[in-house]
Amino acid sequence: MMISRRGTLRLAALGTAAAVVPKPSFATNRVRIGVLKFGTVSWALDTLKHHRFDAANGIDLEVVDFAGEDATNVAMLAGAIDMIVSDWLWVSRQRSEGVDLTLVPYSTAVGAIMVKEGVPIRTITDLRGKKLGVAGGPLDKSWLLIQALARRDHGLDLPATSDIVFGAPPLISEKAMQGELDAVLNFWHFCARLEANGFRRLIGADAAAKALGASGAVSALGYVFHDKWANEHPDAIGGFIKASAQSKDLLARSDDEWLRLAPVIRAQGEELAKLRDRYRGGIPRRPVAEDAADAGKLYRVLAEIGGEKLVGRAPEMAPGTFWQVPPQ
Repeated sequence: MMISRRGTLRLAALGTAAAVVPKPSFATNRVRIGVLKFGTVSWALDTLKHHRFDAANGIDLEVVDFAGEDATNVAMLAGAIDMIVSDWLWVSRQRSEGVDLTLVPYSTAVGAIMVKEGVPIRTITDLRGKKLGVAGGPLDKSWLLIQALARRDHGLDLPATSDIVFGAPPLISEKAMQGELDAVLNFWHFCARLEANGFRRLIGADAAAKALGASGAVSALGYVFHDKWANEHPDAIGGFIKASAQSKDLLARSDDEWLRLAPVIRAQGEELAKLRDRYRGGIPRRPVAEDAADAGKLYRVLAEIGGEKLVGRAPEMAPGTFWQVPPQ
């Protein structure tokens, strides 16, 4: 979603943001991050705050809850918060329009097409004529990547040959469980819950990305902030990156930490284990430069299939979309 500066002011005036915007902070190392109240980002931030990794790294992290993604974007562009989590397509489009947003990788976890165990759907071509539920809308990155792969390798136009139903992630999962859909493409954590309830992965967007030219796992989301803010507060951004890494390291190695988070995640048993394992698989492990290079390759694929509605008029990912940590 692209929001112009004029649109930002109009949306703000209409009260789009569903949270009370915090007063500006003058503490040098205060970091205000806006997140979806029940989103997966809150798991890592809960770990970070619980173990006081922010204080250990010289920052004071303030978590501001919002009810929807549009609201966080508006608050970010309005300067009401210092950081959000979003994808590199949105950041690149903002940069191409002159807004100095950038990001550091947060997660490579992406969605997948899920089918019930026992259903005779084994390849993408088996989706021809089937009813496919898609979360995230027609311009969702995962949906576009899988479409691109289907067209290139199988000559299959999924929107034309399948019955596509778009819907909110929880509804798509519910309809799949009820047997009203033959297959569903959903966000990674909804897929993990489906895995724990008798579903299997047909193909993930990560596999599609690699088939389309990525050399490794590409971060789907990142911590987004303004260049200007990072340059003016190097200790704050540096401390946050270190604190975030410590929280992810703990989540990567401690099963007990996941048990502590179970009430926040609202899962237990096999479902909690699937979420834990998929989360761990999505922790970025490679240099930012490699991530950025692969994102640039995928940008061109997505621009071709999604067109101006997705990327605007920029044929290439904007330079600086991925923030490089300044040399010490």
